[in-house]
Amino acid sequence: MAILTAAHLASFFGILGNILSFLVFLAPVPTFYKIYKKKSTEGFQSLPYSVALFSALLLLYYGFLKTNGLMIITINGIGCAIESFYLFLFMIYATKEAKIYTTKLLLLFNVGAFGIMLLSTSLLFKGHRRLSIVGWICAVFSVCVFAAPLSIMRRVIKTKSVEYMPFPLSFCLTLSAIMWFFYGFLMKDFYIATPNILGFVFGIVQMVLYIIYKDSKKAAAPDAKLQDSTTVIDLQVVEMQENVKPEGTKALVANNDTANKPIQPSEANV
Repeated sequence: MAILTAAHLASFFGILGNILSFLVFLAPVPTFYKIYKKKSTEGFQSLPYSVALFSALLLLYYGFLKTNGLMIITINGIGCAIESFYLFLFMIYATKEAKIYTTKLLLLFNVGAFGIMLLSTSLLFKGHRRLSIVGWICAVFSVCVFAAPLSIMRRVIKTKSVEYMPFPLSFCLTLSAIMWFFYGFLMKDFYIATPNILGFVFGIVQMVLYIIYKDSKKAAAPDAKLQDSTTVIDLQVVEMQENVKPEGTKALVANNDTANKPIQPSEANV
């Protein structure tokens, strides 16, 4: 009779984590279907997708540095492809100003920041030290991403409306955090396990808030309704949108008093 080892269990949780993370990566599909049908990006922004691509690139690089990083490589390789497709589609239907802004984001995150990190860690560090430094970078960035729900939880409490926080997404993100925590724990990879503790805690809090406010009679005002909230990063950027403006142009998205079309990230991190 076969005996389950830590490696077997880690592979099991890694596969489940891949499946759940893949579903999270697919969450923005309805948004891009709307963009395709209307041939316009309207009020949506590209910042969440650029950040999600940067996150996937970081973890993909980390996965290649690991000895047993197949589970990390597979999901983040898929994530890079999906996020790149989203950005490609966004660029097709975006306005000239939005295209310029998106190009700046890609140059800043995915070329500049990632390129500097890749070159500096490759040239200055070797072996385990390089793996450790890249792992810390991934962990810190993952913590920042997992902290994104703080803004939307505050908004839910303020408006007493769960329009801002769909339960299925919160549930999937929580399960994903659990799977990747156990994967990291069993693989003794605490750069993966530790950030997902925070992801699990925030996921539980989101579901508790959903249960508390799901039957609330106080509906969100029409101009404050979040029409599409398919990723955690998207929710964070809703809070930022009043400050995100391309140079020399008006903001792509007006503030909550004048517009009701939010931005859309996806990303999912392991």
